[in-house]
Amino acid sequence: MKSALLALAILTFAQFSPAAPPNIVVFLTDDQGWGDLSLNGNTNLETPNIDSLAADGASFDRFYVCPVCSPTRAEFLTGRYHQRGGVYSTSAGGERLDLDETTIADLFKKAGYQTGAFGKWHNGMQYPYHPNGRGFEEFYGFCSGHWGDYFSPMLEHNGEIVTGEGFVVDDFTERAMDFIEANREKPFFVYLPYNTPHSPMQVPDRFWDKFKNKEIAMRHREPEKEKDLHLRAALAMCENIDWNVGRMLQKLDDLELAENTIVIYFCDNGPNGARWNGDMKGMKGHTDEGGVRSPFLVRWPEKVEAGKVVKTHGTAIDILPTLADMAGVPVVNTKPIDGVSLKSVLTGEGKRPAELKNRAIFSAWKTRASVRRNRFRLGTDNKLYDLENDPGQRVDVSKKHPKVFAELTKSLEMWKQEMTKELGTDNRAFVLADPGMKMTQVPARDAVPAGGIERSNKFPNDSFFGNWKSTDDRIVWNAEVAKAGTFEVELFYTCDEENLGSTIELQFGESKLKGKVDKAAPTGLEGAEEDRFPRVESYTQDWKRMKLGEIALAKGAGELVLKATDIPGAEVMNFRLMTLRRVD
Repeated sequence: MKSALLALAILTFAQFSPAAPPNIVVFLTDDQGWGDLSLNGNTNLETPNIDSLAADGASFDRFYVCPVCSPTRAEFLTGRYHQRGGVYSTSAGGERLDLDETTIADLFKKAGYQTGAFGKWHNGMQYPYHPNGRGFEEFYGFCSGHWGDYFSPMLEHNGEIVTGEGFVVDDFTERAMDFIEANREKPFFVYLPYNTPHSPMQVPDRFWDKFKNKEIAMRHREPEKEKDLHLRAALAMCENIDWNVGRMLQKLDDLELAENTIVIYFCDNGPNGARWNGDMKGMKGHTDEGGVRSPFLVRWPEKVEAGKVVKTHGTAIDILPTLADMAGVPVVNTKPIDGVSLKSVLTGEGKRPAELKNRAIFSAWKTRASVRRNRFRLGTDNKLYDLENDPGQRVDVSKKHPKVFAELTKSLEMWKQEMTKELGTDNRAFVLADPGMKMTQVPARDAVPAGGIERSNKFPNDSFFGNWKSTDDRIVWNAEVAKAGTFEVELFYTCDEENLGSTIELQFGESKLKGKVDKAAPTGLEGAEEDRFPRVESYTQDWKRMKLGEIALAKGAGELVLKATDIPGAEVMNFRLMTLRRVD
């Protein structure tokens, strides 16, 4: 009798005790297209671990992101269109997410989750734009839009400059798994924004060797546009991603966490090159289907039916409200959310939101914009496409469906006007010396050169400055010191032996600091030796550190200027990065 009562008590407790909050792991890949998965029919590669997320969970038939990377990241973080958060570019400050936006990490951290991000951030570098200022207690990776070296490069860990260990995606995964193991007794929110297959096209030999001579059976709709080595490298990088996804899934199994962990997988835009993508029109940077359609896979064994295919259209702005809804995390202190919770279509629980019916999904990048509703897409070319009967967007049906064309034209124009008004003018300075972080990074990326100084590449994210030959040359940052104090200044530079001896000066307002370049650091370019395909971005160098000294900075806005007052050689140095570390 006692054992029966005990069993009943245990059953009753199990029925009415609150369920443990689910853990969250979010994979976001960089420049991987919808077609870069064997799940979607591509026989050129094998992605069994990613495919297993669909087999063991749900996959969306149509899911949409932005045409480029930082906007998609902003929409994931906020559940709002990226224009509302001040994101309008991928570099030079335009990638920063406004500070009055509440992020998904803010919400989950407030709800008691341990939060960590591992990889490419791309929504602001200087605190409080930094991930540690946006709800992530742990950050390991880089904050720029792309990186110049994928093998043991310069990275950062919670604001401190460190050297990575091995291939970056492997390294990010390892760090994320360590974070999960350390926090296994608490709910965790892990964000893994991988930086591949974004160029430079670098990948470990074990993955490249499979593809360097492999027969490529499936081709882009315009095969003459394919670049063979780029295509092969991208496929190899995608298989490396899959291997790392497999490692993470195995880790969750080993820690007995898989059943109550929501795993999400999606991409930030279309493919970064011409390769098979389901015959869709467009690629990265385009607002056509091929530029904005992404896989979206959701595995949660406790709640999501295995093998489920969701026909409802979803988008990146839906991820925040969906995860918050599924985890029971309150969405508080946010601006109005543009996204809609997809919990009902994933788990079958709750009422399907009315907004999902006849929903218009907008895609935009700079002056290009399109809208999809149900089976139709109005393209940036002002042509109407019936994607149910013409998935490759080859036939304009605007005359056949004039009412739909008129409605979507009006809807898109109204949306564009609203987003233009939301974006406004960017007058944000680069924040220095915020008390929330001891060290501030001040990279060449964020500066404007004056005089003869040249940027190493037109894509600024991982660039450096060279051709510094005159005392009239300047490197200038539009800066704002958040809190006054004294700071130790360190430069990351290269300088050949014959050019040693230049005196350089840093100035902000009335404060000045001078120092001399007295240690050689060869200026040879690095990175090409690991490239599988010639890059378009800047090469890098073996950057050395030089302590310039200490400078007192007053609170307020102004120009932070780096110049040379004496140049005994042919050049001053190549400059990559400056750090300011608070010492008072």
